[in-house]
Amino acid sequence: MNIITLLLPYQPPWDWQQFHSHFALRAIPGLESLSAASYSRGFMIDGVPGWLQVMPLAGQNALELRCRVTSPAHLDHVEQRVRRMFDLDSEPETIVRHLSRDALLAPLLQRNPGLRLPVAFDPFEQAVRAIVGQQVAVKAAVTIVGRLVQRAGAPIETPQAVGISHLFPTPQAIAEADLTGIGMPGKRVQCLQHFAACIADGRLQLSLQDGSAALIEQLCALPGIGPWTAHYIALRAFGESDAFPASDLGLLKAPVWGAEGIDARRLQLRAEAWRPWRAYAAAHLWHNYSGG
Repeated sequence: MNIITLLLPYQPPWDWQQFHSHFALRAIPGLESLSAASYSRGFMIDGVPGWLQVMPLAGQNALELRCRVTSPAHLDHVEQRVRRMFDLDSEPETIVRHLSRDALLAPLLQRNPGLRLPVAFDPFEQAVRAIVGQQVAVKAAVTIVGRLVQRAGAPIETPQAVGISHLFPTPQAIAEADLTGIGMPGKRVQCLQHFAACIADGRLQLSLQDGSAALIEQLCALPGIGPWTAHYIALRAFGESDAFPASDLGLLKAPVWGAEGIDARRLQLRAEAWRPWRAYAAAHLWHNYSGG
């Protein structure tokens, strides 16, 4: 297996610091490794393990991708996923022009014109994170998912500089794991393992092949998964540009709405004008909420 290096160009503006901050809050020790100027992780494609490292290039509108894969087909797969992960195919001018029609959003877009949608490398992994993260803080969810990785994820050998020790557990591994004492309520454990079993046996296809609305509907039909979780999965697992978890606290309490905030129904109505870029509006509102 050779280490391959690729350049992944993008249309500026694009901000490494946005992605660094996102992953700094969410990186799972052993599964992911983050330095000031690199992001690394392990992965499994067609049952074969590999690893990747992504670095911004000073003075160039491109990222450098280093990865270890076994076949050209796997390389294409990794490249596509990393481009989606770092939202490299976005068209910032088109999005800013559309969303700036809203007078409250316009100043946010002016301050951060290159804000993108950080997306997970693997949709199943992101779905698990979203289910675990229901009604708990990001830090608590990271701790629980970290236990899940250590308990059910397969080990992987990587160079010391990459710093990765485990792969994310497969759907079958999570469905069959003993999750006693992992830090989640019993009902959420049941929800997670039922979801994993549905993916493992093919009852649920985690894809946008039939459109995001169909996937969101299928997810909401599962016990323990509501609209927030389903929309968040569509947004963070696939980079679905119009996904919008309207009941999200960060969206409702963003300072742009004033001290009282806004309720989910009014936000949903206002967001109709933001289609088909509601997820990017959410990114700006989250940035506003976190002090950006």
